[in-house]
Amino acid sequence: MPSVTEFVADLARSLGFLSRLPVPSRFFEGHDGSVSRAVRAFPLAGLVLALAPALLLWILLEWETEPLLAALIALAGLTLLSGALHEDGLADTADGFGGGRDKEHVLAIMKDSRTGSYGVIALILSFGLRAAALASLAAYTDGLAPLALLAGAAFSRALMVAHWHALASARAGGVAAGAGRPEADARTFALASAALACLLLLLPVVSLLPLLAALALSALGIYGFTRHADRRIGGHTGDTIGAAQQTGEIVFLAALAVAA
Repeated sequence: MPSVTEFVADLARSLGFLSRLPVPSRFFEGHDGSVSRAVRAFPLAGLVLALAPALLLWILLEWETEPLLAALIALAGLTLLSGALHEDGLADTADGFGGGRDKEHVLAIMKDSRTGSYGVIALILSFGLRAAALASLAAYTDGLAPLALLAGAAFSRALMVAHWHALASARAGGVAAGAGRPEADARTFALASAALACLLLLLPVVSLLPLLAALALSALGIYGFTRHADRRIGGHTGDTIGAAQQTGEIVFLAALAVAA
């Protein structure tokens, strides 16, 4: 059974890996850089990252700010805190999968720091769909949109762990390969804890069926994306891991907005 101290260290390393938040150096002293076990704390790290943006969203809605504007401001804050890590992965993956002829060409495009038309369109859709979903949820009942932002941040980061665990690395080098493949127990803990967090956060304000539908559809979306990545490049990369987070969050929020 993992100790509280070990889990706190995993959370700190997860925040260091996933965000721009300052993390004390003592958590990395003597550490080999692997996050194979630390990924179990990714959902909690997502909650920590989304806490301030969710609070900001709640305040803006209380001030009767137009919901779409409030949602975009909250997403901008979340992106700043994460350093646009996942958005960058989404854009690179869209460019690679959209324009690549074969595995080598796809990987070459994904490694290129320039963003092409597929990547730009993917980013527009990501922010647009998430903001529209949050705005729709804000009109449904008080407090639902900020809580959905928190739940989506947690569950989508569990789904990226599932994607990461399911595939071998498509590239010998790279950040994802160096960070290590998630352990099976860590993957299971991440998914279970994220699902529990979603239930605790959202059941007070939304019925069970829409919530289960959102969880199931986002998981199904990541399953399909993972199979597609396996066919196109034979594994995962750091970019596809980031794209998995974005895809999971988009589908979760959109499905919840439609079903609620």
